[in-house]
Amino acid sequence: MEKEFCCTCGSKSDLTLLEPVLAKYASVPGSLITILQHAQDIYGYLPTDVLWHVAEKTGIKPAKVLGVATFYTQFRFKPVGKYLILLCQGTACHVNGAKLVEAALEEELGIKDGDTTDDGLFSLKTVACLGCCSLSPVMMINDETYGSLTPSKAKEIIRELRGKQA
Repeated sequence: MEKEFCCTCGSKSDLTLLEPVLAKYASVPGSLITILQHAQDIYGYLPTDVLWHVAEKTGIKPAKVLGVATFYTQFRFKPVGKYLILLCQGTACHVNGAKLVEAALEEELGIKDGDTTDDGLFSLKTVACLGCCSLSPVMMINDETYGSLTPSKAKEIIRELRGKQA
């Protein structure tokens, strides 16, 4: 019997998109993180109905699937903007002004850590470390790294990305 599951936004995910991943990994012990990573790549985040579907298809209890997904910071439970900004808060970045950069980004975007702009263009997330200490303070936007940031440089980067959308 197929259960109806609904994610927090009220829509139902197209679970058929995940079938090739489940066909490959569902019966492989220790592959839950891999499945969740692929699911997030497919949907952009991990909707509730997708988590339940993974549990059902792998035979892993839903509580364990959710436990693994919530333990690792790489997993998201809300859709993210077109541009995902990861702002490093590691020691080197912190010492070199990451909090000032964060304040500037929040001001420029009108959002706080963990939020997405109303237009769906930008999401801001602070992270423990990006591993680019020599570039501190640093942020990544999607797969591009921006280093030696100042508050004004961070705002300029955001304005340039906004300009590309016009």
